[in-house]
Amino acid sequence: MVCEHLQQLEQELLQSGVKETYRGQAWSHNCREWVYFHCVLDLAALRERMQFDACVEDHEHRGTHDGSEAGFVCKQCHDGIMGVLPKQHRFIPIFK
Repeated sequence: MVCEHLQQLEQELLQSGVKETYRGQAWSHNCREWVYFHCVLDLAALRERMQFDACVEDHEHRGTHDGSEAGFVCKQCHDGIMGVLPKQHRFIPIFK
């Protein structure tokens, strides 16, 4: 379970049946728990709807050999919820 700042989004994704593809310490010891989902997260729509605390920031990584992702990171708790980059995966569902 991710921190309280991202918990509502995590629960909505799981309840919607979006496939979880990874859960754990993704990048470094500075990451606590990151959860990856098989969807494109509509960052703007979700930010408006979820009304995240100020500690939650948008995150985008365009990796060439180490993966790519887009989602939200809690800078206070070091948790993250990630989807795939929208421009690289046109046939993956969008979660708003």
